[in-house]
Amino acid sequence: MYAIIEDSGSQIKVNKGDVFEIDHRDVEPGAKITFDRVLMLSDSDGDSTVGTPYVAGASVSAKVLELKKGAKIDVIKFKRRTGYRRKYGHRQPYVAVEVTDINAK
Repeated sequence: MYAIIEDSGSQIKVNKGDVFEIDHRDVEPGAKITFDRVLMLSDSDGDSTVGTPYVAGASVSAKVLELKKGAKIDVIKFKRRTGYRRKYGHRQPYVAVEVTDINAK
């Protein structure tokens, strides 16, 4: 069984036991998160339920594993012939979660 969920404007296909990253939110490691915006559910038999836009009563439960940061992104501003150069970096924070249960009503 798998589900397609929507979180922070992106669609993610998840199975039970999958580990994936979502945008940062204020949670602690070990906490539980419930995703209630389920766009589609599929059984192991191949039967699918597509929501309009969401599947009523369906949810995906997940456990927070860790808070982490993405790869370093360098931002460089440069204007020629003026001596103007600026360089700074950024690391996007993420939350790693593991799917514990897919609930279909």
